[in-house]
Amino acid sequence: MAPSRFIIHRLQPNDGTRFENWLRLFGDVFEEQETYTAAMPGKAYRDELLKDRNFIALAALDKDAPEKIIGGLAAYVLPKFEQERSEVYIYDLAVDEAHRREGIATALIEALKPLARARGAWVIFVQADHGDAPAIALYTKLGMREEVLHFDIGVEV
Repeated sequence: MAPSRFIIHRLQPNDGTRFENWLRLFGDVFEEQETYTAAMPGKAYRDELLKDRNFIALAALDKDAPEKIIGGLAAYVLPKFEQERSEVYIYDLAVDEAHRREGIATALIEALKPLARARGAWVIFVQADHGDAPAIALYTKLGMREEVLHFDIGVEV
């Protein structure tokens, strides 16, 4: 196996530029620049989010250009009520198109596992859209598939 060309880094409050580049990566990969970059969080919000024990932001950095984000993962720790344990939800996972098939997505998930265990998590879960064959293949390789329905419920009054 060839040596990796990337480093997995957990974003910290002092990673302002990296955080912005991380958001741009999600916008590029998901073709949703408006969602990810039009109203980027300010420094105070970003710093609080990145300090929050229940939010995990991981970035795959290009070894040759450490400010270049080539992969990203955003996850939330969900403390459970029925037992003293947590679950971790991968909210977003993206890899730059030019760097796919290099093991970046798998490396991001592997880097998440010890962070999840340290927060008392018993499982990591993630959703994939119908038709997203690469994501479905990745998650099938790493875990057990469940068929569920997803509903968005608005909060407007």
